[in-house]
Amino acid sequence: MSGLSIDHGGAVAVDTAQLRDLAARLRGLLPTCREAEEAVERAEALFSSAAWTDLSPVGWSLRPAVTAAGVVRDEVEATAADLFLMADVYEAVELRARAEALAQTDAAAAAAVEARLARLLAADGRLAPLADTLEREADDRRFRGLADQYDAGGLLPPVFLGGAFVGVTSGLGQIRPGMALGTSADPVRVSVTSRSHPAGAPSGLASAFHRMPSASGAQVAIEKYTIPGESPRYVAYLLGSRSMSLREAGGREPWDMKSNLELYTGGRSASYRATLDALATAGARPGDRVNVVAHSQSAMIAAHLSMESDFVVTTQITAGSPVEPTLTEDQTLVQLRHTDDVVSALAAGGSLEGTGSADSFTASRVGDPDAGRQDLALATHSLENYIETAAMVDASADPRAVALDAYWADLDRAVTVERIEYRAERVLPDP
Repeated sequence: MSGLSIDHGGAVAVDTAQLRDLAARLRGLLPTCREAEEAVERAEALFSSAAWTDLSPVGWSLRPAVTAAGVVRDEVEATAADLFLMADVYEAVELRARAEALAQTDAAAAAAVEARLARLLAADGRLAPLADTLEREADDRRFRGLADQYDAGGLLPPVFLGGAFVGVTSGLGQIRPGMALGTSADPVRVSVTSRSHPAGAPSGLASAFHRMPSASGAQVAIEKYTIPGESPRYVAYLLGSRSMSLREAGGREPWDMKSNLELYTGGRSASYRATLDALATAGARPGDRVNVVAHSQSAMIAAHLSMESDFVVTTQITAGSPVEPTLTEDQTLVQLRHTDDVVSALAAGGSLEGTGSADSFTASRVGDPDAGRQDLALATHSLENYIETAAMVDASADPRAVALDAYWADLDRAVTVERIEYRAERVLPDP
């Protein structure tokens, strides 16, 4: 699967409660192991005492079994102890991440978590250094391949690593509760470019990303799903940046570097305003269920739609996002990340605690392992490359990836699907 990894997105990809349960069950086997060892020892002693009889050789043959039984008992005991230790290490990492997250919104709750962490670490001096190692390994996984890009005389690797540095040092890569966008944005004009009626819902992640706007100049596509007896549902498909030119930033194209910088630093961009206008034009009203499939810059739009808009966003699917939102337990976040993608690196590897519902997951891999001139064009960040990753997730047997099938099946109950694509432009002042 080309190194594809699927996990909840945090540094800890295991359930500590299940780990402790497994350790306890192993430790519960120790009495049985001792009984078996003692039974073999008694048999060996009995047969060995029958000297000069035909049974004496049996005693000799049982001596390796006595040794083996002791080895099994020791291994079971050591494995149980290691599992308990690792459960404590994972819990320490989780508590660190939880305290950091709560510090943004609830100082009292953060202090309570920190006190629990301090008690845990004080009980075993091995925990803190092991937790540090686990966090470093998680960071290494999240940025694998980032420095292995086209060298260009040593100029490019520092540029690519700079994305991770900005994300880690600025803290802007994680959107915490309360980090709302500014109130003003450049004015925009939104117009319809095409209308259609798809036969049904996407069949998977790759199919969903293939539904990105395709009409000339369109940046947004809104699909309205009509299911009998239910309120309309909407799915917004949002393209990534259309212009990366700093010279053209602030021009007619809203999906540009000006919007990138505004969204990353907490400003309300023209592209965000255009998305809200397109949703309103499509008929979406406050309280309606609006889910999002987004790439690159638009993943930042999706994050704020999920966290601060008047819509109910229960599922958010992103590729190459420069940020990671902090979602609630009733919101599912599916992230596709390439560890060698400098744009994705701006999210600083995501949060150590993960985010969203239990069904949320991050699928990651090295998107472009071959160093070459394509790195100059950020090939690993391209939508086409992320669609390849989406297809790998679709083919995966991971339970979280399989569970996503239910989402598409639920949408596919719609009796009609109406699709509208929109083109947005900034309204510039007269010269």
